[in-house]
Amino acid sequence: MLKKIGEKIWKFTGYDKSNIYFLDFEKKIIIDTGNRTDRNSIKNFLGRAVDFNEIQIVIFTHLHYDHSGNFDFFPNAEFYASAKEIDDFKKNNKDTVLDSGVADMLTKTELKPLPAELYGLKVIETPGHTRGSILLWYEKEKVLFSGDTYFSSKMQGRTDLPTSAKDQMKDSIMKIININYKTLCPGHDY
Repeated sequence: MLKKIGEKIWKFTGYDKSNIYFLDFEKKIIIDTGNRTDRNSIKNFLGRAVDFNEIQIVIFTHLHYDHSGNFDFFPNAEFYASAKEIDDFKKNNKDTVLDSGVADMLTKTELKPLPAELYGLKVIETPGHTRGSILLWYEKEKVLFSGDTYFSSKMQGRTDLPTSAKDQMKDSIMKIININYKTLCPGHDY
């Protein structure tokens, strides 16, 4: 369930195949926080590898419940998402998160808009699965965190959800094709 995939990068996969990434960089970073249904396994496996109180940054590739469900595990972190994702969340948090319980809890948390780069991670906007979906490109090790835009099976993410941008998915996939990644880190292991 916990696997080292880079020099300072670990991957945790939940029972629902949602992935959480821990980056032990200059700052301790979590990319996506998984589905709330995986809380016990996250505590038991990821919790043994990292002290959740030491996480300083949480980055959401998008705000669906299976990527934001356990944000509250990280009490000392700053939370980041794309400006478009935050805008959609402010307009209709339930359609953005797809789970009213997680959406209600997340409204009590400050979401900061992602800059163009954050601690060596280049932010690339990839609207499609959601209007505010992003990729994170770690050029140093050629690792691409693709959220639900693109999966290892060469499938793209769904575009039939309330905040999807179906007409923009093709352009987003073309951005991925032009990235010379060595390791793909998708939001799910599909």
